[in-house]
Amino acid sequence: MSAKEILLEVAEKLPPNATIDDAIHELEFRQAVQQALAELDGGEGVPIETVKAKIAQWAGR
Repeated sequence: MSAKEILLEVAEKLPPNATIDDAIHELEFRQAVQQALAELDGGEGVPIETVKAKIAQWAGR
């Protein structure tokens, strides 16, 4: 999907009272998700067990 197509799709899905900040937030979120998926596809992800252990550590468990 091209950048223009993504922009148009986001614009269509936003409510009529959405702000520019709302649109930017949605675009940044989509970009972060796409980047994360690409990293996972490239084998750069962190195993869920490691994530769970870190969260437990942060939570003091």
